[in-house]
Amino acid sequence: MITRLVKLNLKPDKAEEFELVFYQNKPLIDSFDGCQTTNLFKISGVDSQYFTISYWQSEEHLENYRASALFKSTWSRVKPLFAAKAQAFTLNSVIPL
Repeated sequence: MITRLVKLNLKPDKAEEFELVFYQNKPLIDSFDGCQTTNLFKISGVDSQYFTISYWQSEEHLENYRASALFKSTWSRVKPLFAAKAQAFTLNSVIPL
């Protein structure tokens, strides 16, 4: 399993719109093949900075989602709301030796 962490800096007046789009699409993303769940977090005290954290069965599942019409549709709605380019990280658990 992998974890996908995405940091999003939004235009301050677009944060509420972003949350609306996220929660409208969350059930669709969560039901996408290979997605375990996705969550939205806001940086404490900063109204326009968010993180999404999603859990995927594999990088292949994540890449299938990123190539999907669902992702392209969602991304086209949220990208204009950004104040800066999103930063994305794919994380793997570190298992002690």
